[in-house]
Amino acid sequence: MPGRVSVVIPALNEAESIGSVVRSMPWHEIEECIVVDNGSTDQTAELARVAGARVVNSPRGYGAACEAGARTAVASSDVLVFLDGDGSDDVAAMPLLVGPIERGEADFVIGSRMRGKAEPGSLNGAQVFAAKMIGALVHKLYGFRYTDMGPFRAIRREWLETMQMREMTYGWNLEMQIKALKMGLRVAEIPVNYRCRIGGESKVSGNAWASVKAGARILGVLARAR
Repeated sequence: MPGRVSVVIPALNEAESIGSVVRSMPWHEIEECIVVDNGSTDQTAELARVAGARVVNSPRGYGAACEAGARTAVASSDVLVFLDGDGSDDVAAMPLLVGPIERGEADFVIGSRMRGKAEPGSLNGAQVFAAKMIGALVHKLYGFRYTDMGPFRAIRREWLETMQMREMTYGWNLEMQIKALKMGLRVAEIPVNYRCRIGGESKVSGNAWASVKAGARILGVLARAR
């Protein structure tokens, strides 16, 4: 990575992990690390700042946090990388996602947890089922089979800006994936390893109600895209 990369990490109450995640960044290969505080009530923002991140506040939802981070990235960055702040994404795999974009081989690259090695307990059955179901539906509608909707992804900045993202909740990832296909972008999936979160509770799969709400939003994105 030649240094034209901005890393965006949406984070909500990730005080137990965010410092470690930020410190693990390949600082000599990126322009910046932006942590978007999504309305945390703990020390997430402070710990991220101490670890070296630039902190942006956006308490309106996961997608809104991603959008805020992308919008405030420094002008010199032409690739944006998104990942979670809970320590589950393998930061060391970042060059695998950015590389195809830098080499002109892809416009949008997703780190697939389903194709990589997932630590026992890091993914639950509902997440695996949702990935397979949505993947099958998208394949039927658009002819491309995604294996995951994971947060770890890289995209050329100009294409993300062209997408004019609308979904400000957990449907953001799927909206990006569908729009990439509708725009005819070169899409790639790269297997990535996935770990159990360092601490805290998942906002998507941490409990049954959270899973239901996230699932409804994701299906809503698929319906609106049609």
